[in-house]
Amino acid sequence: MATQADVRRIALSLPAAEQPRGQFSFAVPNKGALKKFVWVWKERIDPKKPRVPNFDVIAVRVADLAEKERLLAARPDVFFTEPHYNGFPAVLVRLTAIRVPDLRTLLTAGWRCQAPADVRRGSETPITRRRSARQRSSR
Repeated sequence: MATQADVRRIALSLPAAEQPRGQFSFAVPNKGALKKFVWVWKERIDPKKPRVPNFDVIAVRVADLAEKERLLAARPDVFFTEPHYNGFPAVLVRLTAIRVPDLRTLLTAGWRCQAPADVRRGSETPITRRRSARQRSSR
């Protein structure tokens, strides 16, 4: 089971990640703007009133709609969506249902979707870079 503290710790451990003031969200600067990769889900409780934060659920950016569908199908106990997110590459995550190592993997993937290429490259380990170079040369 993951907590808000786990989300904050993992998100802020990623290169260039920051938490916008007054928000439970985490973003990375990209092309002059902060691009969020994780944020608190705002739930529509009353159709005639504004959405309210549900701190037991986070929204996480994913690579594309195919990845979203894959996650939703693989773990419906952990991942879900709502009409507000139709056509948008993000999944909703129940913190009480996800293990911390899986949360780390998910947040890192979300960060990679939003981080600029130079920041992503700077976060790779030398071993990963060597493998990538070797894979490119074998094509």
